[in-house]
Amino acid sequence: MTRHMRQITRRGFVTAAGALAALGMAGEAAAAPAHGRRRSCPEEFRGMWVATVANRDWPSRPGLTAARQRAELLAYLDRAVDRRLNTVILQVRPTADALWPSPYEPWSAYLTGVQGRHPGWDPLGTAVTEAHARGLELHAWFNPYRVAGHTDPGRLAANHPARKHPEWVLPYGGKLYYNPGLPEVRAFVQDAMLDAVARYPVDAVHWDDYFYPYPVAGEDFGDDAAYRRYGGGFRDRAAWRRHNIDLLVRETAARIKRIDPGIRFGISPFGVWRNSSTDPLGSATRAGVETYDDLHADTRKWVRQGWIDYVIPQLYWNIGFGAADYAKLVPWWAGVARGTGVDLFIGEALYKAGDPAQPAPWQDPAELSRHLTLARRYPEVRGHCFFAAKEVVTDRIGAMARVVTDHYPTRVRPPR
Repeated sequence: MTRHMRQITRRGFVTAAGALAALGMAGEAAAAPAHGRRRSCPEEFRGMWVATVANRDWPSRPGLTAARQRAELLAYLDRAVDRRLNTVILQVRPTADALWPSPYEPWSAYLTGVQGRHPGWDPLGTAVTEAHARGLELHAWFNPYRVAGHTDPGRLAANHPARKHPEWVLPYGGKLYYNPGLPEVRAFVQDAMLDAVARYPVDAVHWDDYFYPYPVAGEDFGDDAAYRRYGGGFRDRAAWRRHNIDLLVRETAARIKRIDPGIRFGISPFGVWRNSSTDPLGSATRAGVETYDDLHADTRKWVRQGWIDYVIPQLYWNIGFGAADYAKLVPWWAGVARGTGVDLFIGEALYKAGDPAQPAPWQDPAELSRHLTLARRYPEVRGHCFFAAKEVVTDRIGAMARVVTDHYPTRVRPPR
C-alpha cells in the first residue's frame, strides 16, 4: 500500500476541517456547554480499550462464526460513537499471536478456540475500515513479550516461534514470556508487531503496562544467562533490564516513523512510576508496585525524552484513595508531560464502577465524572480512556452515561 493510499484511507484525520466534517461535528465544537460547564475542546481524546486476551471484551467467546464476531465488533464501534468517543484501542496481539494474517505468528486462539486456525475473515482490517467509516481512530494494541497464559510450549501452535526458538522463552508466574534481554527477541517482536502497521492504515501503535512481568512472590525471572552475556556494562541487573526496555521503545518509535510519520506511538503504563519515598521525583503515593523498579519500565523517562507521542497512565484509583490518590497522580503526570510535546491522556477504571468488591466511592455513579472535572484543571491533560469496552456497553451503575452527560455534549476529534 502506498503512503498516498494510506493517507486517503486514514479517514477524517488528515486536516482539522476534514476531521470535523467526517465526524459530523462542523460547528459543534463551539456549541455552548450546558449547565455552565467548560465548553468542549476542539480536540480531546475520548477512548475505550477493547481487550481480546482471554476474551475479556471481544469476541465474547472463542469459536463464534466470522459473521457473529464481526457483528459484535461493529456493535462496539457503534457504541463508541453513541458515547461520543473518538478512539478505539483494539488489542490485536494479546499473546504472541495475531488478529490479522501475520507471516510471523499464528492466528489467535481467542478467535476460533484453536491457535493458528484461520477465522474466515480479517478482524484488524475490518476494524480499521469500519472505525474510520464512523469517524473513529483505530489504535492497534500489542503486547510485546507475553507468550501464553500457561507454561506448556506443547500447547502452542506447531509453527509458533516460541516452539521453534525455545531458548527465547522463560516461564514465570504460571505464564510464558519472551526474554526481553535477548537482542534477537527484541528484533523479532518488533517485526511481528510492525507487520500490522505496514499493512493497515492504523492511527497509532499502542502498548499497555506489560514489559518485564509483574513480580510474583518467591519467584525469580530466569534471565541469568542473558544477563551474563549482555549485562556486563551495567551497574546491576535492574539497570540492564531497564536498558532493554528503553531500547525496545526507542527502536520501535523510530521504525514506526519510517513506515509512516503520521502514525502515533502511545503507551499506557501502570499509574505509579515511583513513590516519593523511593525517589524524590516520584509521586506522593504508597503503591505496592513501581514501574521503574518492578517492571523495569522508566515510563517517566520516555515522556521526558519525547520518545513516544502520547502516554495514558492507568490511574485506576478513586479520588482520596490512600495509597494512590487520583487527585495526587493527575498533577504529578501533568508535571511529567509539561513542556515535552507528549500528549497526556488519563486511563480511567470504568470497570470498577458499581463493582461491590470496590471501595465506597466506586459505588457512586458520579465518581468518574468527578475525575474528568478534576483533570480539567490541568491543561496538559488532553483526554481520557476508559477500561473497558464491555463496561462502556453495560454501564453497570450509569457511570459512563454520567460522564457523557456532564462532559461530552458533542463529538470532537482526537488530538493530532
